[in-house]
Amino acid sequence: MVALSQSSAAGVLALLFDPEPLLKQYALKSLNSLVPQFWAEISEHIALIESLYESEDVPQEAHDQAALLASKVYYYLGEYDEALSFALGAGSAFEEDSRTPGSEEYVETVVSKAIDRYIQSRTAEQAGEGKIDPRLQGIIEGIFRRCIEDGEYRQAIGIALESRRLDVIKHIYEQTHDTALLSYAMEAVLDTAFPLAYREQVLKFLFPLFPAPTSDAKSPHVYSLTRILVTLSSPEMTINFLNSLVPSQKLLAYQFAFDLVEGGSQDFLEAIRKDLPEGNEESKPIYDQLRKILRGQESIKLYLEFLKRNNKVDMLILKNTKEALEPRSSIYHTALSLQNAFMHAGTTSDVFLRENLEWLALANNWSKFSAAAAIGVIHKGHFQESMNILGPYLPAQGAESGSTGSTAYSEGGALYALGLVNAGCGSGQEVENYLRNLLKNSQSEVVQHGAALGLGVAGMGGKSAEAYDDLKQALFSDSAVAGEAAGYAMGLIMLGTADATSAEEMLTYARETQHEKIIRGLAIGLALIFYGRQEEADDMVKLLMAEKDPILRYGGVYTLALAYAGTSNNAAIRQLLHVAVSDTSDDVRRAAVTSLAFLLFKNPQQVPRIVQLLSESYNPHVRCGATLALGIACAGTGLQDAVDILEPMTRDSVDFVRQGALIALGMVLVEQSEASSPSLSNIRQLYAKIVSDKHDDPMARFGAALGQGLIDAGGRNVTISLQSRAGSRNTSAIVGMVLFCQFWYWYPLAHCACLAFEPTGIIGLDENLKAPKFEFISNAKPSLFAYPSPTKPPKKETVTKVATAVLSTTAKVKAREKRKAAAEGETMATDEKKDGDVEMKPAEGTSTPTKTRKSEPSFEKLSNFSRVTPAQLAYVSFPPENRYQPVRVVSSRPPPSPKASKSPAAAVLGSERSAAGGGGILIMADTRPGEPTEYIEFETQAAPAAAPGAPGAPAAQNPAAASSGRHIALDENAPEADPPQSFEYPFDHDT
Repeated sequence: MVALSQSSAAGVLALLFDPEPLLKQYALKSLNSLVPQFWAEISEHIALIESLYESEDVPQEAHDQAALLASKVYYYLGEYDEALSFALGAGSAFEEDSRTPGSEEYVETVVSKAIDRYIQSRTAEQAGEGKIDPRLQGIIEGIFRRCIEDGEYRQAIGIALESRRLDVIKHIYEQTHDTALLSYAMEAVLDTAFPLAYREQVLKFLFPLFPAPTSDAKSPHVYSLTRILVTLSSPEMTINFLNSLVPSQKLLAYQFAFDLVEGGSQDFLEAIRKDLPEGNEESKPIYDQLRKILRGQESIKLYLEFLKRNNKVDMLILKNTKEALEPRSSIYHTALSLQNAFMHAGTTSDVFLRENLEWLALANNWSKFSAAAAIGVIHKGHFQESMNILGPYLPAQGAESGSTGSTAYSEGGALYALGLVNAGCGSGQEVENYLRNLLKNSQSEVVQHGAALGLGVAGMGGKSAEAYDDLKQALFSDSAVAGEAAGYAMGLIMLGTADATSAEEMLTYARETQHEKIIRGLAIGLALIFYGRQEEADDMVKLLMAEKDPILRYGGVYTLALAYAGTSNNAAIRQLLHVAVSDTSDDVRRAAVTSLAFLLFKNPQQVPRIVQLLSESYNPHVRCGATLALGIACAGTGLQDAVDILEPMTRDSVDFVRQGALIALGMVLVEQSEASSPSLSNIRQLYAKIVSDKHDDPMARFGAALGQGLIDAGGRNVTISLQSRAGSRNTSAIVGMVLFCQFWYWYPLAHCACLAFEPTGIIGLDENLKAPKFEFISNAKPSLFAYPSPTKPPKKETVTKVATAVLSTTAKVKAREKRKAAAEGETMATDEKKDGDVEMKPAEGTSTPTKTRKSEPSFEKLSNFSRVTPAQLAYVSFPPENRYQPVRVVSSRPPPSPKASKSPAAAVLGSERSAAGGGGILIMADTRPGEPTEYIEFETQAAPAAAPGAPGAPAAQNPAAASSGRHIALDENAPEADPPQSFEYPFDHDT
C-alpha cells in the first residue's frame, strides 16, 4: 500500500468503495495527507467524497475527514468559497489539521476566506439582514483564542475592528492593560477607510478605556487622547475631559489645550471656548487660561517668537539669485518674491526687500500682486499688527469705488496678504468684516480677487454663512478674475462640511459659466467642501468624473483625494491610478498622480515604489505629477528613495518636469543636514547652477528658485508636514498644499505653501504660560541635526597685467639673481631664527606627527526655544535632575537603534514619518518652585499705527520698519512715512 501511495493514490481511493465504514474512515484520513501530491487524481472522485460527508452511515470522525478532504480538493482547484464551506463542516478535523506541518498555506487561505465571510456576515447581521453561521462563528472564536494565547494581540485587534467585535478589543485590554494596543486600534480605524459612522463609534468606545492621564506618568497615550478628541470634534466630550483635569491636573489641562489647537478646526475650538464653565474661586483662573490658549493666538505668538529668534536665512543665496534672474521678467520677479517669502516665512524679517527697493519697484501688474502678498507670508502669524504692517498698501477707507491701474494690484495683494497673516488665528472677526466690506464695495476685480482669497484663507473652516453669501455674489458677477478667487474661497469657508446646497450651487454655476478660471476655482472649491468626508463624497466624485469638461474632472480628482486624505484607501488609490493612465486630458492625468500624495502622506516610504513607473512615463504631465507626489508625501523626511527618483528628473528633457523635480527636492530635503542626507550638498549646488544659467529654461530656473526657498523655509526652522504632532491630519497644511499645486495655472496661489510650514522647536512654558530658561539634551551628534553651513562668497580674482616683452639676456640675468638670493635665504633660515619661532622636531623613533581631527561629542545641550527637527525629537531627553520636566513625553516613538543601520543618519530616515508626535509647545512642571526663576525675554516691538488712509488706526509706519522709519513702497501713489535724510524711494515703473 505504501509503495503504491508513492506514485498514485489509486489504492487508497479504492478503499472508499469498501462497504466497511472503518476502512472508509482510514482511507479518508490517508487521503488528507496525500492531497498535495495527488489532488488532481483525487478530484475525479469528489462526488463520492461529498456523498460520504453527507451520509449518516459513517462515524462522525469519518464525516469530518470527508469534509476536510473535500475542502482541500476544492482549495487546489481554486474554488476557495467551496473550500471554506466544507472546512466549516469539518469541525474538529480542520482545527487538528491546522497544526499539521505542510498544511500552513491551505489553512491560511481558508482562515482568510473565513474572516472575510465573517466580516460580511457580521455587517449584514448588524444591519438586520441575516444571521451568522454558528460554525463560522466557532472558527473565528478559535482564531481570536489562538491569537490571544500566542500574544498576537495586534492581529486579533485588526480582525476585531473589521468584524465589528469591539468586545474582543476590550477583553484584550483588560487582560494586558497595554495602552499601546488601544493606540494601535485607534490608528488602525483612523488611518484606513472605515465608514465615518463606525469610526466615530470605535473612537467613542476606545476613549474611556484609556486610563486617566497624569503628569507624573508622562504616558505616550496623551497623543492618542488628543487625536481622538480632534477627530471627533465633540465640544461636549472635550469639555467633560478638561473638567476632569481641573483643578488637580491643571498643567496637563493646559497641555491638552495647546495640543488641541494644533489640530482642531476653528469652529470646534470656538465652541469649546464658549462652553467652558466659569469655575469657582479656585478654578476660575485655570478656565480663563484655557480660554486664552484655545483662542489659538497664544500658540501663534510663541511660534512667531521662535522663528524670529532663530532666523538663520542665508542672505547670500537670495543675493545670488537676485543677481542671476532678470528683474524685468515677470516670471523671474515672481520667482524671487516667492523664494524670499518662503525663506523668511513667519520671521517678520523684510531686510531683503528693504535692501533691494529698486528691484522691488520693477514689479508690475500681477508680479506686484505677488510681491505684496509675499509680505503676508513673511509676517504670517503677526496678527496683532497685521493692519499696521499692511496699512500702507491696503485700500483707503471710504474708497468704495476701488483703485484702478497699477495701484489695484498692490492693494489686492495686500488684502490677500492680510488673509495669510491671519490664517488660523481664530476670532478674526474684525479682519473678516473688513475683507467682506471691500469684496462687496470695490469695483476693481483685482481688489476683489485679493479680498476673496484673503477672506477664504483667514476664515478657513469657519463656515460663516455671511462670508459665503458675499463670495457667492462676487461669483455671480461673472468676472473671470474675481470669480476664480471666489470659487476657491467658497470652498475654504465651507471646508469639510459636505454641504449639499453649497455643492449644488457651485456645480450648477460651473456648468453654466464660460470662464475657465471660474470653473477651475469652483472645481477646487468643491473638493475642499468634501474634505475628510470619505464615502459621503462618492456621489460627487462619480458625478464630476463623468463630466465632459476636463476642468470638472480635474476637480473630481482632487475631491476624491481630499475626501480620503491620509487614509491610504485602496479603492481611491486604484481609481487615481486608473485616471492617471486613461484620461484624455493631460491636466487631469497630472492631477491624479499628484493627488496620490494626499492619500499616502502617512506612509511616505510607500510612495516611491508606487510612483516609480509613473516617473518614467512617456507623458511629461504624468512625470510632472510624480515629482509633486513625491515632494508632498515625502516632505521633510529626507527619504533617499524619493531623492533617487527625483535627482535624475532634474535633467529631464521637458522644462516643467524639471521644474517639478526641483520644487519637490526642496520639500523632501527641508531641514535636512549633510550628515543625514548625503545628497543635500549636490542639490544646493544644482539649484545655484540652474538659477545662474541664463541659457536654461525659464520654468526650470523658476523651479530652482522655489526649491531654494522651500529647502530653507521659515529661516531654516520649519518643516513641511501634512499631519499634526498628535498624528491627526493637519488640515491647514493639506489645504495649503492643494492650493500650492494650482500655481501651475496661477502663480499667486503658490504663497499658500506657507500654510504647511510647521515650526520645529521645543518651547517650554511654566504654569503661568511664561518661558523659563532651562536646558535639555539631544543624545545625537550635533552634526546630524545641525543648520546648513552658510554659503561662501566667491573668491575675488585678481586681475593680472599682460606680460611685457623681456629680452633674453635680461631674463638670464634675473634668473641668476633669483638663484643666488634663494641660496642665501636658505642659509639664513638655517643659521638664524626669528623671535617666537618654534622648531618642530619629531621625537626619536617616531614619525612626523599628523593633524588629528577633533572627535565630535555624542550629545549636545540645547536651551528653551531651540530648533529641534522632527527626526531629532526621538533623541531628546530631560535629565531627572533638571528643575523643569515636561508633563507629557516629547516624542511618541523611541530613537532608532544605531545597530539597525550602517549609520545613525540612516537610522533617522526610518520607515515611519517622524514629523508626527512630539515637540512643539510643552507645559513644564517646576520641581523646585521655591527657587527664583529666570525667564526668557521676548522681543518686544512697538506697535505703530497704519499709514495714512489705512483702516483701523492713525498714520504711522510699518512696524517691521520701525528701525528705519519707512515702509516698503510698491506704488508711486502709495502713502509714505517721513523718510530719513538722504533716502530715495523707488517709484512705480508701470506705464
